[in-house]
Amino acid sequence: MMKKMIDGVIVPFSDDEIAQTEVDRNNYEQNILPYEIRAERNKLLADTDYLALSDNTMTSDMQSYRQSLRDVTSQSGFPTTVTWPTKP
Repeated sequence: MMKKMIDGVIVPFSDDEIAQTEVDRNNYEQNILPYEIRAERNKLLADTDYLALSDNTMTSDMQSYRQSLRDVTSQSGFPTTVTWPTKP
C-alpha cells in the first residue's frame, strides 16, 4: 500500500492518487525513459568514437562493445530493463 505524510501523519494514497501514479509511471516508461537510455548509449558511443577514426585500428573487443551499445534498444526488456555491455 502506498502511503504519504500529511502534517506529520502517515495516510494511505487514495485510489485516484494510485491510479494517477500508474499513469505517470507508464508515461515515463513509454515516452521519457527510452530517450534517457538512448542519450546514455549515445554518450558511451561518443566516448569511444575516436577509436573508430581511420588512423586507428579498433580491437575486436571494442568493435563488439560498440555494437552491443547500438543493440541496447533492441533488447527484449528495453527500455525498463537494459543490460549495459562492459567496456573492454
